[in-house]
Amino acid sequence: MSQPPARESLRLPGSVAEVDASPPGPGIGAFFDLDGTLVAGFTAAAHTRDRLRRREVGAGELLQIMQLAVEFGLGRREFENLIEAGARTAKGRLAEDVDEMGERVFQQSVADLIYPEMRELVRAHQRRGHTVVLSSSALTMQVAPVARYLGIEHVVCNRFVVDEQGILTGEIERPVVWGPTKATSVQKFAAEHDIDLRSSYFYADGDEDLALMHLVGNPRPVNPGPELSKVAARRGWPVLRFSSRDAGSPLAQVRALAGIGSLGPLAAGALGIGVLARNKRTGVNFLTRYWPETMLALSGVKLNVTGTPNLTARRPAVFLFNHRNNFDVFMVAALVRDNWTGVAKKELESNPLAGPLGKLLDAAFIDRADSASAVAGLAGVEEAARKGLSILIAPEGTRMDAQAVGPLEVGPFKKGAFRIAMATGLPIVPIVIRNSDSVAGRNTYRLVPGTVDIAVLPPIDVGDWTQEELPKLIEQVRTRYTETLADWPAARTPS
Repeated sequence: MSQPPARESLRLPGSVAEVDASPPGPGIGAFFDLDGTLVAGFTAAAHTRDRLRRREVGAGELLQIMQLAVEFGLGRREFENLIEAGARTAKGRLAEDVDEMGERVFQQSVADLIYPEMRELVRAHQRRGHTVVLSSSALTMQVAPVARYLGIEHVVCNRFVVDEQGILTGEIERPVVWGPTKATSVQKFAAEHDIDLRSSYFYADGDEDLALMHLVGNPRPVNPGPELSKVAARRGWPVLRFSSRDAGSPLAQVRALAGIGSLGPLAAGALGIGVLARNKRTGVNFLTRYWPETMLALSGVKLNVTGTPNLTARRPAVFLFNHRNNFDVFMVAALVRDNWTGVAKKELESNPLAGPLGKLLDAAFIDRADSASAVAGLAGVEEAARKGLSILIAPEGTRMDAQAVGPLEVGPFKKGAFRIAMATGLPIVPIVIRNSDSVAGRNTYRLVPGTVDIAVLPPIDVGDWTQEELPKLIEQVRTRYTETLADWPAARTPS
């Protein structure tokens, strides 16, 4: 695959490179809409689903909300009626309880819906010192957690009315932030913060945001609605379209079912091969060789790999990978292919899919809360390594939040993987995954089509490592990850 052009030549409107090359300073605003722009879908829907699961929605209220939504879709109701209906559901509750609920729903249902592409644009504006604002018609319980997560200081949104006791009245502050009033609210904010709207950016998807698009010098429609798309085409506004969080679409669901469903026939084939060969590992190798790559292919996920020869330069080996979501291990398994086992957290042992697969692979399930038990649990893995099996392990010990640690960072490394290498004499092979969050969020169980970049670094011999120097040596390995992420290898080969 040819090397992509340098970032400096990719200053297309709507790109991170464009923002990186823009004038710096707080006088430039970057206004981001929430639903459909920063987040795939509607945060209000996540809150409604949460209340339904908790049986906090009566039949009458549910019918009323559905009626309002239908009438809004048919153009018979103003959007503020929907906002007011949402506010009434919180009437009589403590404001702090509603804030806690918003944070919980965000962590459980919304965080993984944030577009990674939009997250990078937010970061780019923050690097330039621009005044970044989350401007939305949603309520504070939906908006505030997203703003905190992305490090956005300023918020323009609809807010609950709270009485002297800190209890919500069921009303929202006036004027309702929606359409033209959203534009005037942003104008007011810009005037108060000395922001030049002619040099500013606005990212949004809704037709109702046209008024604000006309206000700024850099309108950036994101996954735009039909009317916004027409105006953008007529005026030459650059349109940004993302599908990296479209796991809920019918096609994505079909892909997910096909990927998981491929396990059945491949497992049956593996069983037959193992019986014929009278060797369990032969059957297991058939499964590990073909299922991960089949699942990724059916899900539309491609791997761009550099350093492929390092995968086989020294086998067996301890393959280390940075861990961002539930599918990183499948990507690494698709590269290592056969004669491997792994280490996983104890909680996965009871998972209906991961548990049986782990046991089939003779994986070790480690209780991270019990250090003594964890060390003892690695004994079986060390024995498997001595018998010729490679080890797949995430040295961070858990899925790291890309926003929390940053796209070019990795979390602290635990010692277990390195102790296995030292005890068995196996080399360490670092596998650096750059952008797996583009195909799956941290906690999601569905993949979306996309390309993930992976760099396999040269094997590291641990023959002369000592326990005294272990912390320093571990940090040196971790530094290789951060340096690789910061300065990605140019040459790539598709896998």
